[in-house]
Amino acid sequence: MTQAQTLVKTLNALAKGPQFTYSKARAAARKDGNVDWSKTKARNDDFNPEVDGCESFVMLDGSVAEWLSGSFTYAARER
Repeated sequence: MTQAQTLVKTLNALAKGPQFTYSKARAAARKDGNVDWSKTKARNDDFNPEVDGCESFVMLDGSVAEWLSGSFTYAARER
């Protein structure tokens, strides 16, 4: 779960900014070598930024940096 916690810390710092978007979250996640992109794509198969806000990211260790739309933050979750 350490992998998700590290990414969550980065993403939540970005989310506090005035111009935060899902594309900025994705760009930050792309810089993290621990994101499992095939599992992330499968998890977000029906992703719609206008409805969902931001994507969740699945990490190589199986943990997830999950977007919580109600609080406009990310949280680390075990799979």
